[in-house]
Amino acid sequence: MTPISDLGHEPLRILLVGNGGREHALAWKLDQSPLVEQIFVVPGNGGTAAGLSKVSNVTDVAADDYPGLVGLAKKLGINLVVPGPEVPIVDGIEGYFRAANIACFGPTKEAAKLEGSKAFSKDFMQRHNIPTATYCNFNDHDSARQYVNTVSHPIVIKASGLAAGKGVIIPRSKDEALVALKEVMLDRKFGDAGKDVVIEEFLEGDELSILTFSDGTSFKSMPPAQDHKRIYDEDKGPNTGGMGCYAPAKISSPSLLDEIDKTILEPTFNGLRQEGTPFAGLLFTGLMITPSGPKVLEYNVRFGDPETQTLLPLLSPTTDLAEIMTACTTHRLEQLSIQIEPKSCVTVVAASGGYPGSYPQGYEIHIDDQAPRSGINIFHAGTKKLPDNGTLVTSGGRVLAISATADTLSQAVDEAYAGMSTVHFKDMFYRRDIARRLV
Repeated sequence: MTPISDLGHEPLRILLVGNGGREHALAWKLDQSPLVEQIFVVPGNGGTAAGLSKVSNVTDVAADDYPGLVGLAKKLGINLVVPGPEVPIVDGIEGYFRAANIACFGPTKEAAKLEGSKAFSKDFMQRHNIPTATYCNFNDHDSARQYVNTVSHPIVIKASGLAAGKGVIIPRSKDEALVALKEVMLDRKFGDAGKDVVIEEFLEGDELSILTFSDGTSFKSMPPAQDHKRIYDEDKGPNTGGMGCYAPAKISSPSLLDEIDKTILEPTFNGLRQEGTPFAGLLFTGLMITPSGPKVLEYNVRFGDPETQTLLPLLSPTTDLAEIMTACTTHRLEQLSIQIEPKSCVTVVAASGGYPGSYPQGYEIHIDDQAPRSGINIFHAGTKKLPDNGTLVTSGGRVLAISATADTLSQAVDEAYAGMSTVHFKDMFYRRDIARRLV
């Protein structure tokens, strides 16, 4: 097995864990690297099942069977593991592979608490003077209810644990807040993720997503992005995992990004190192740009979805994602330069009817143009190919995304929606206003 310290001196054989649009985009970009020999995706989806020369799916080991994944990695000669979703990272998948001396692009279980516990992350920000909303943590319903009855400012209620991007509630009244608390803490709407909650002040402003590579000491960010969380046009309806995204975000400026580096990212990575849990991997920082400056809404310890499908197409052909990942695992990120194409990218997500609630699966998907024109990518998420005849069918809430890269944002918007017009399945739903208010 390749020692972690020697990573980068032989062709990369990658184990990519996950089955979403983020993982298809990661496989797509890693497939382009001359450093990569082969990519195995566990379990993958209909997009990673075919169409990428170095990529294949593995379905006989579960994505949450970490000892089984280690055994699979040894059998396949894997020398780099890339976990996509938050659950395996928060569970500590990195430690399983570290013990087997196999490099893993992702933070330790201890550093991953930044996403695994919102209560921990808020306390961490307070310890290191990182700007965020004022807040209180609660682990019993009565105390939380009493607190809600005493505050007069608008609030946000967050399940402290992992809730697939849906554990944030913005009540419009005190009565709504009390109902939400009962649903989260007593009825366990989000399962054990809601046994603890964070109640914080509601921040006004524009949201911004910053995805940052780090090797534990140095860090480098991709362009800022803005996603669209609500299910319906005009940001109405319940939160989802994300219905669309665009980058680079119009509200960002060099001075704002410099402020984010100095007041948020530097103290975050320095604070983790000072506390004995240096962060190596990808940190996704969700920000609110308020009148008093940028403030952290949340940390995610992995690539965002659909941010990944929007940002990776903007990396220049000379920027090798596999090289960046190995540099993070071997603590030499500072030696690399991340080059960005001077273009815009827009991603629009097609979802199953009923999402983010319950929805049927197994509907056949028809794509008019199996070879999209240059600048358009189709990234699969909730899709699979039937084993008997290879038919592509729906298998999730967010089914696939169209990402379009163009010279201007307006062109990228038009191209993304033109691409979406070629996709068809029963009860298909997508927002019609992704990035449109900006063009």
